[in-house]
Amino acid sequence: MLFCIVCMYVYMCDELRKEEYICLIMKKIGVVLVRGLILLFSKLPLKWLYAVGGVFSWFAYKVFHYRESVVITNLARSFPELRCWELDDIAAAFYRHLGDMIAEAVWFGGSGYERIRKQRLCTIMNPEVLNEAFETTPGVVLLNSHCGNWEIMGGFCMYNYDDKHPNPYVEDDMYVVYKQQSSGVMDEVLKRNRINCKPDYQGLIESSQILRSVLKNKNNRSIYICNSDQHPYVGRFYLGEFLNQPTYAMKGVVGVAHKMNMSVVYMRMVHKARGSYEISFVKLCDDASEHNPEDIVRMYYKELEKEIRETPHNWLWSHKRWK
Repeated sequence: MLFCIVCMYVYMCDELRKEEYICLIMKKIGVVLVRGLILLFSKLPLKWLYAVGGVFSWFAYKVFHYRESVVITNLARSFPELRCWELDDIAAAFYRHLGDMIAEAVWFGGSGYERIRKQRLCTIMNPEVLNEAFETTPGVVLLNSHCGNWEIMGGFCMYNYDDKHPNPYVEDDMYVVYKQQSSGVMDEVLKRNRINCKPDYQGLIESSQILRSVLKNKNNRSIYICNSDQHPYVGRFYLGEFLNQPTYAMKGVVGVAHKMNMSVVYMRMVHKARGSYEISFVKLCDDASEHNPEDIVRMYYKELEKEIRETPHNWLWSHKRWK
């Protein structure tokens, strides 16, 4: 009798949460399947994955026309001085690069530090700029963008091969700010992929929690890495023209740097050739509290536009930046 009562109670509770349980189970299954595929394909040499990525990008562009209208519209409005065939060339180069980025992200998802060092996928050109900012200020906000391949930044500390300027920071001094994905499966897969080199890494911060995390960690000198070129989703302000288009932006983590007297540095990630990125740093300010946060954001976008114009295929043109 008692057993029947307990079973009925459990059944009633489960019935109330049935949809929640189903969603949770489906999410776990999806994560295991996708992550398993990534780990399987990551064992291949990177050049083989590039070949697979090339096929994928061709289908995405020529067969499925993945966001082709968004890409062409963004390019045409950003570069009104270019002819149609020049825009087509940039679009084709972008889709090839997109395939390479996916290949690199998959390869990274199953690679350890030694494999990453041997590949030398990224080279830091001026590590002393970030090193100095870290050593001489209360903390650093490092603004990167959707240039290069932001999905392979989990091995960031290992990309400095310059013995003259060894890193004064380690992985636990670095925090990565991210925006939660709408898909629970992809959100979990991407998070695991990004911290593959250090599965116990605790430095991923959802963007809505950045101020709380910085305040909690205020007694420790740290670096906060943040993609800051997306469409603003909170606290937007009018930036001015960016790539020939009226653009809104958000202060985001720059506002936090302003409150905490932190320095702000821009990170360039230039795609030089397949399998080769050059990372360099541009200091925007030593003490963000001495500047208007909106002015610092404008400095960031000025550097970003310069980088995009130098290597136009290297930015994420399929992103709906101007909604």
